[in-house]
Amino acid sequence: MVDLASRLAASINADHVLDLSRTLIATPSVNPFNDPTRPGVREAEVADLYAEELRSSGMTVERVDVVEGRPNLIGRTGDPSGPSLMLAGHLDTVGVNGYDDPFDPRVANGRLYGRGSCDMKAALACFVEVARILDESGVELRGQLLIGAIADEEDRMLGSMHFGQHGPRVDHCIVGEPTDLAICPAHKGQLGTIITTSGHAVHSSVPEEGINAIAKMGKVIAAFDGYNEELRAAAPHPMCGTGSFNLGVITGGEIVSTVADHCSLEVDRRLLPGETFDDVVAQYRSRLDPIAHDDPEFTYDIAGFSMTSEALDTPLDHPVVAASAAAYEWASGRTANITAFTGCTDAPNLGAPAVILGPGSLSQAHSLNEWVEIDQLSTATKIYLHAALALLT
Repeated sequence: MVDLASRLAASINADHVLDLSRTLIATPSVNPFNDPTRPGVREAEVADLYAEELRSSGMTVERVDVVEGRPNLIGRTGDPSGPSLMLAGHLDTVGVNGYDDPFDPRVANGRLYGRGSCDMKAALACFVEVARILDESGVELRGQLLIGAIADEEDRMLGSMHFGQHGPRVDHCIVGEPTDLAICPAHKGQLGTIITTSGHAVHSSVPEEGINAIAKMGKVIAAFDGYNEELRAAAPHPMCGTGSFNLGVITGGEIVSTVADHCSLEVDRRLLPGETFDDVVAQYRSRLDPIAHDDPEFTYDIAGFSMTSEALDTPLDHPVVAASAAAYEWASGRTANITAFTGCTDAPNLGAPAVILGPGSLSQAHSLNEWVEIDQLSTATKIYLHAALALLT
C-alpha cells in the first residue's frame, strides 16, 4: 500500500490545489447568522462551484438544501458495498467586518491569505485533489470515498445535524478543520444558554415599588462564583482536560429612568465527553434554585440554547485514528501529534467515528488576517490520500 500511495502522491498537482483554494476563497460564503440570506451571505454560490469540481473529479454529487440557498453536498466514488470514509468540511465562513479585502486571495511569504483560507477552504481543495487522483489512477476501491461539504458550521450546525439525521451513514470520517496537521480524535462540547430574570417595571424615582431584574441578575452572577474552580477540580478527561464556564453577554432594561423588568445573560459551558446538556442545566439549577427559595421576588428561567455542540471522543485504537496517524508519519516523516482539538466541530453530528485533521492553525481562524501555510496543502493532500487507501483498499 505504501508503494501505491507513493506512486499516486507523485501525481499531486500542488498548483491545482492552490488555485482551487484561491477560487473558493474568492467566492464569498459568509454565514448569515441571524441576517437574511443573499448571494455571498449563504453557501449556495460556493456550493455550485464545489459541486462542479467534485463532478470533474469523477464523483457523483447529491445536493440537499438544508435551508433555502444553504445546501449540503455529498460526493461519492467507489464501491458502496464496502467500508466508507468521508472527508468532511464546511462551506461557510465567519463574517468580515473590519477585514480588508477578505475575498481577494493573495500569496506572500509561503502563505495563502483570505477569509476561509484555513477555516476551511484549503482542506476542501485538498479533498478534491484526492478524488481527482483516485479517478485518474484507475485504482479500484474496495469501499466508498465520500466528500461532505456541509452548511452552517459556524452558527447552529444545521448542515451536520441534517446529515446525521438523514445520512448517508459512513464508517470513518476525517474533518479538515485547521489543526496544523495534528490528529485530533477528541474535543469538548459546547452549550450556550440564555438565563433570564424577571422584574416589575416602575419609574426609577420610586424603585422600591418595583423589582429590578438587573439587580436580580446580580444574584445569578454571584451564584456562579467558584464554578470554574469546581470544574477544574473534577477528574479530567485524558485528552480534553476539564470543563469550563464563561459569562458571555448580558442585556437588560429599556431606559435609565425605568426599573428594569427583564435581564438576560448568555453563558457558555464547555463539556467533557460523557457530560450531557441536561447535566449542565441541572448544575445551573442547583445554584439558582436556592436563591429562588430564599427570595420570593427572584424568578429566573433558562430560556433556551443559543449554541449546542456535542463532545467528540473517538477511541485512540479506532482504525480512523490509526490510519490518520500512519498517513501523517508517511507524508511528513515525523511522529504524529495526537491531541484534543481546542474548538468545537461538526464531527459529533455526522454519526461516525471521526478525527479532526487539516491544514492551517486554529489561531488564524476567524482572525482579520487569516492564512494557511501553502506547504501544508500538499502534505494534507498526501495524508488524506494515504488514509483513504489504508481504509478503502
